[in-house]
Amino acid sequence: MSTTYDDRATADGFAWRTRDIVVAAVLGVAFGIAFNAANAAWPIFDVLGPAQNLLYGIWLLPAIVGALVIRKPGAALFTEMVAAGLFTLTGSQWGVDTLLSGFLQGGAAELVFAATRYRSWSFPVLAVASLASAAAALVHDWIVWYPTYSVDVILVIALFMAVSAVVLVPLAALAIVRALRQAGVLEGFPA
Repeated sequence: MSTTYDDRATADGFAWRTRDIVVAAVLGVAFGIAFNAANAAWPIFDVLGPAQNLLYGIWLLPAIVGALVIRKPGAALFTEMVAAGLFTLTGSQWGVDTLLSGFLQGGAAELVFAATRYRSWSFPVLAVASLASAAAALVHDWIVWYPTYSVDVILVIALFMAVSAVVLVPLAALAIVRALRQAGVLEGFPA
C-alpha cells in the first residue's frame, strides 16, 4: 500500500507526520540562513528610509511558506520559530528578541489560517495571513525598537510593510512552493 497525503493518523487530518516535521524544520533552517543574508544586506537599503520596509516580507515568509506546504495547525508558527531560532543562534543583532518577534509573526499568521480551519490557501488568505504577521511585527517593533518615532513615521513604515505583506510575500510564497513542487521535494504534500 502506498502512502499518500490522505493517509492520516486521525480523522481530522491534522496529525503531523514525521515528514511534516522534517520539511517544516528544513524550511525553517533555509529561512534562518536567508535571514542572515537579508540582515547583512539590510544596511545597503538604509538609503530608502522607511521604504526599506518593502523588503520586510523576508522575515514573514517562513510562516506563510510553512503553512502553505504543511497545511496543518502549528505549521506557520513552527516554521517561523525554527527560522528565528537559527537566526538567533547564528548572531542576530536583535538577540533573543528575535524569538519573540518570530513567535508573534508566526502566531499572527497561524490565527488567520485557523480562522479558515486550515482549508483555504487562496492568494487572499495568504495575503491576510501575511498582513496579520506584518501587523504583529509592526506593533512589536514599535514598542521595542521605535518607541521614539513619531506616529506619521510609523504609519509610513506600516504602509510599506503592508505592501510587502499583501503583494510580495504571497507571490514569493507561491513561487517558492511551486519551485519546490516542480523539483519533486513536496511529493506527498497537498497541491
